[in-house]
Parts: sequence; C-alpha cells; structure tokens
Amino acid sequence: MATTHTESTSTTYPTTSGGTLATTVPVGAVYAESSVLDWGASLLEGAVVLDEQVAPNAPWSAVVKEGHVLTIVDVGGNQSADCLLYDADDPEERYSVPDTLAWQGNAYVRTGTVLRSNEGRPLMTVVANETDRQDTIGGACGKESNTLRYGHHVMFHHGCRENFLTEAGRRGLGARDIVSNLNWFMNVPVEADGALGIVDGMSAPGRRVAVRAETDVLVMVSNCPQMNNPCNDFNPTPLRMIVVDPHSAGNPASPAAGRPGSTTTSEGAA
Repeated sequence: MATTHTESTSTTYPTTSGGTLATTVPVGAVYAESSVLDWGASLLEGAVVLDEQVAPNAPWSAVVKEGHVLTIVDVGGNQSADCLLYDADDPEERYSVPDTLAWQGNAYVRTGTVLRSNEGRPLMTVVANETDRQDTIGGACGKESNTLRYGHHVMFHHGCRENFLTEAGRRGLGARDIVSNLNWFMNVPVEADGALGIVDGMSAPGRRVAVRAETDVLVMVSNCPQMNNPCNDFNPTPLRMIVVDPHSAGNPASPAAGRPGSTTTSEGAA
C-alpha cells in the first residue's frame, strides 16, 4: 500500500462552533520506510458510517452513536491510542477510571469491560479485543511529565495532553475536561508489589479493539507522539478508526487507502 509521509510545524483545525484552532503539535511524523503497516478492517460486520486514518502524533475525535461499534486498528503495532470518552449530550459526564475498575473488580481492560462514567453509567463496552489486555492506569504523556521523566532537553516535546487540549478546543471543551484516560494497545503491567511499568507492548501491526457505544459518545483520541521510550520502537505510526452500525446491512470496512492523514465521512464530522 502506498503512503505519503508528511511533516508539519503548525496545523489548523475547524471547530464545532465554526471557527478555527491552530496547534503546533507535529502531525504526520515520518515513520521508518521499513515500517510494517496493516490497515485491518472492522472487527464487527455492519454498515460503515465512518472510516478515518489518524496520522502519527495527531489528535482525533468523533461522536459514536448509541449501538454503533468503533474498531481501532493499531496499524503499525504498539502505537498507543490514548483515549477519552464523554456523553455527547452532556460532556460533564465522562469516562471514569475508578468507576470502571471498581465496578469490574479488575485493573485491566479486557473483552467485556464496561467503560463507565463518573456517574457510574455505561458509556461503551469492549466487545472484541485482539490483545490480552488494555491499559487504563498509565495516564497520558505531556510536556511536563516528559520533562520530569526524561530531562529538560525534551521539555518542548508535545504529548498526548497537548493533543487532548487541541481536540477538546475543537469540541468546545477545555483543560478542566481532561481527565484520566484509556491507553489502547499500551502495556502497563501491575507487578506483585503493586508497582507499574510501561514496557514493550503486546500488540502488532493490524491488531484491533472494538467498543460499542451504550449512548451517544464523544470519543477523543491522541495518536501518541511519545518518542522518549521504546514502547513503540521510537517510531510513531498511524491508527485507523472504523465505525459500523451492526444493525444495518453492510460489509466490513475495506483496507484504507491514501495518505496517513485524517479523512472524514458522515458520522463525527465537525
């Protein structure tokens, strides 16, 4: 599959209110020419209502309607998709790590996990998963945490927090709305002594996770720009986001074509 590698020092996004928002988060990082990419397909059959590519380092968001299923494809393998969820009609109700873990009595996110809000209500359910476990403890990287962990020479590196702030701005949200997040495809084991580690991932090119919306949900994702630890082999690669309506006739999404940027179809357009 042919790809075009692009670099950008500034990107302008349309906002849901009709304006524009500029960000210096680098989008479309050049990944290694030898990268193995598998664009995959939806894990569930149904009519495709959205099929978008997310460039390395880029933010993304869409509203997934109740009953629709979002498949996230780890195109290059071990590329963390940091994720936040909001009730689309009332964003003050949003994903809650403690509620999710307390209700299920387990520290990991696996098939069957109900992703709950700060009101304890279901937002989405993991209906299929091609890795052993998903993380919701490790949090999101940012300029401040990068500086603390890796030194002042990385203080200007953008992270997932900056991506979240950019995408939140497009959706009329702000810093107060950024809460603890999911990390699809990131491996954060809990050791016997309770310690956590961010270690080599368990994913691979084309691995997928699928989540069903239990209400209309605003899904926000940062295609992690982390370049300071080996969890993605220092090589950020694209993601693919596919939403299907499993109650409508249709075929699974075909392999995505074109550039590793973002292409918008009907559902979730700004």
